[in-house]
Amino acid sequence: MIVASTRFGKLNVSAESLLIFPSGLLGFPEWTRYVILDHDTDAPFKWLHCAEEASLAFVVIDPVLFNENYQVTISPEARGEVEGSETDELGLAVILTIPSDDPSAVTANLRGPLLMNPRTRLCKQLVLSEDYPTRYPVFSASRHAERGRILPLAEAIPA
Repeated sequence: MIVASTRFGKLNVSAESLLIFPSGLLGFPEWTRYVILDHDTDAPFKWLHCAEEASLAFVVIDPVLFNENYQVTISPEARGEVEGSETDELGLAVILTIPSDDPSAVTANLRGPLLMNPRTRLCKQLVLSEDYPTRYPVFSASRHAERGRILPLAEAIPA
């Protein structure tokens, strides 16, 4: 299928690569179909690009890459919304904000992570009750993350 993008032009993506957010994202409930695009294959940043709106895209990253202590408890309701079984390894990503005047001041929304089920390709933006910030500084955080708590983004949603 062809996905129009104001950033990347026309993209040919497989229907199997579509991620479905049945409730949309916060502030964008009407847009439910997205694809993950590589910004640069060597960089940990990815684009979560809307397949229905050419100008809607978010930069996302695996949160354990910059915050080794980030842990999220997945409620049974949230697991159910992405049709996650007890054996499914669910992935998380967080949305980044990159200020145009200072790209080194990138922040991550740790309070609203994206829960992804690679088996069903159903996803949900969580709103955590934990005291996580919506603007966590990415580059001042430790880059030595512990692995194993959640799937790295590239493994969670293969292209």
